[in-house]
Amino acid sequence: MKKLWIGSTAMALLLAACSSETEEAVQTTDATAAPAEDTGKTEVVFWHAMSGELETALNTLVDDFNASQEEYEVEPVFQGTYEEALTKLNTVAGTDESPAMMQVFEVGTKFMIDSGHIQPVQDFIDEEGFDTSIWEENITNYYSVDGVQYSMPFNSSTPVLIYNKDAFEAAGLDPEKSPMTYSELKEAATALTEGEQKGFSILNYGWFFEELVAAQGGLFVDAENGREGQATEAVFNGEEGLNVFNLIKDMHDEGTFYNSGQNWDDMRAAFQSGATAMILDSSAGVKGMIDNAPFEVGVGYLPVPDDAERNGVIIGGASLWMADDIEAEQKQGAWEFMKYASSAEAQAQWHVDTGYFAINPAAYDEQVVVDQWAEYPQLKVTVDQLKETQANAATGGALISVFPEARQRVVNAMESLYQGADPQEALDQAAEETNRALEVDAAKNGN
Repeated sequence: MKKLWIGSTAMALLLAACSSETEEAVQTTDATAAPAEDTGKTEVVFWHAMSGELETALNTLVDDFNASQEEYEVEPVFQGTYEEALTKLNTVAGTDESPAMMQVFEVGTKFMIDSGHIQPVQDFIDEEGFDTSIWEENITNYYSVDGVQYSMPFNSSTPVLIYNKDAFEAAGLDPEKSPMTYSELKEAATALTEGEQKGFSILNYGWFFEELVAAQGGLFVDAENGREGQATEAVFNGEEGLNVFNLIKDMHDEGTFYNSGQNWDDMRAAFQSGATAMILDSSAGVKGMIDNAPFEVGVGYLPVPDDAERNGVIIGGASLWMADDIEAEQKQGAWEFMKYASSAEAQAQWHVDTGYFAINPAAYDEQVVVDQWAEYPQLKVTVDQLKETQANAATGGALISVFPEARQRVVNAMESLYQGADPQEALDQAAEETNRALEVDAAKNGN
């Protein structure tokens, strides 16, 4: 039986980065597991970072693909969190054991492009004349540079505002109207702050800062967010970044802000227990929040400053990458799986089972989605925010190899606000530290 390796990774450089979906990983599996029974098909060993209910949904997708054709047999192999999987790939990169297709989280995009070991899926798109217009542009843009689609989006999400509708009503606020601007957010937080309950909380996580900056049309780094050349300077300490830090600083000083730290579970527990009435969270977590909260949950767009034009959101999550140093037949097998996974029917079930966006918008017309949206109308809000996103360098997201370092610098700056730091000074320091990381990385890679 021929083997086709599929892996979930980015490399050791990205070990410090994380996303909420990876925190549920609780087991590991040997990447060199014994081969499955010979079925006459090309075996496709699929490394992934999906655990719990997400792994169940992934297994369903794989089983459906296996039953749909007679050439390939996908065998999913859980590799732990994204970070754990990165370490594993780092030990086999460039060898015969190196994966052929990788599930890589979004902050690994720049590294993968520069690695020299990937085959852009654009080559298969061009060869086959595949119609990429069936994919959601505001998702694919993140993984596309200079007209080249490098990978296929897979599990995709964005941040949304989640709020306690019961608390809104008790505070005299309209529970059907979420705050859309910073002034509306601050006013609502003031009304909601009572007793042990604070009005609003943002997890101390760089992703949310990046999103709030991009929502205003702001960039993270120069060179059009690293999409028109090598980024050499952080620019997130400009007007848009200062707006975000001033918002956090003002609300903290006014006593309406809840500091939930850096742990996703702690933030969600604070919301569900009534410690805070509004939070930012991943769109993939909306259904779970609705199911678990002891009150009615509302979902809204990311707020923007009053005088800012709403640009939309950056896509988060992960995508599927194909390796370059494998046989042509193996590449074709990887491509066939990618195409199947992006079909409307497959994406409809994936969206319903996981809460991730469908990368194929036609999936939202499938009956299984129509039925779920009737039960959970909040899910449509997350999709509408994505659809209304402008396609530009800001919402396309930044491309830098030192993303984990940059995010940690931003987190440090955010946390310094609670100790009385000046917002502009905190941002400037984070930017300077990011610039040094960019400089070191450029020197290391001969740029």
